Amino acid sequence: MRKESRVRVRETRTEYVVTKNGKHGSPHHEIICGNSVSYLSASSDLEKIDLTFLDPPFNQNKDYAHHDDNMPDEDYWQMMKTVCERTYHATSKGGAIYFMQREKNTEKVLTCLRDTGWTLQNLIIWKKKTSAVPCNGRYGKHYQVIAYATKGEKARVFNRLRISPPLPANYKYERKNGMFVTDVWDDIRELTSGYFAGDEAIRTKSGERLHKQQSPIALLLRIVLSSTNIGDLVFDPFAGTGTTLVVAHQLGRNSLGIELDPKNVECIKERLAKVREADATKMFHQDYKFTSGLKKIWGRCETL
Repeated sequence: MRKESRVRVRETRTEYVVTKNGKHGSPHHEIICGNSVSYLSASSDLEKIDLTFLDPPFNQNKDYAHHDDNMPDEDYWQMMKTVCERTYHATSKGGAIYFMQREKNTEKVLTCLRDTGWTLQNLIIWKKKTSAVPCNGRYGKHYQVIAYATKGEKARVFNRLRISPPLPANYKYERKNGMFVTDVWDDIRELTSGYFAGDEAIRTKSGERLHKQQSPIALLLRIVLSSTNIGDLVFDPFAGTGTTLVVAHQLGRNSLGIELDPKNVECIKERLAKVREADATKMFHQDYKFTSGLKKIWGRCETL
């Protein structure tokens, strides 16, 4: 277990930075409590970003304490364009972005990325493991899209991961070396609403979900392993409860997160200060055992 390092908080006006520095070359993390668009627009000297996970509010009229989730459509997509554009300029050559959105917004996601300079590599389908959302007059919704794009034609880093999911019913023989991860991810369970989300979901003392759109550790683990090396910088402009930063830390990557809600920032600080058992990436290590060079990609398989 790594020795727990100290957390330093520096307050400036309406924003503050939390820096977590460990010893012996352990990763560095910053959390900006503020508006991501304002921060990105005002910052001209950002450290080069190697990977961005962009999972913004979906403008579905959700009840956020510090964000209007019912913006005019034009304003919302202008905000997304600004984030993508500013992130592009701060990204290293060949660096990656993973932009997650509702399936109905696929066309707008692709347009947003293309108009801001990104090169699409894959449109990933994250197929949910729970029941589909029923719809009238069309098929039920059973997935979200994650657009994977790079700065330039070729990815700076792309580690080809191998997994060994359960065999389909018509398969007779086990796979000897698993299979490469494809652009359909149907083996990662989302954190559903209510208590079916399990221990990973962050909860208040009353048992309520702190953030109902929390992304699972397994999802960010796959993204960070695929598109970064140890020591790279991972960025999350809508950090939420900090899953991106928590995964980056355990894998020896540096991270920068921006989050508007001070309560979420406190949650991120707590998750970084001491990794919960439910947040430990090591529980998924066996899932990638057939990956060539896994030790180099993953680093030490341990928590804090």
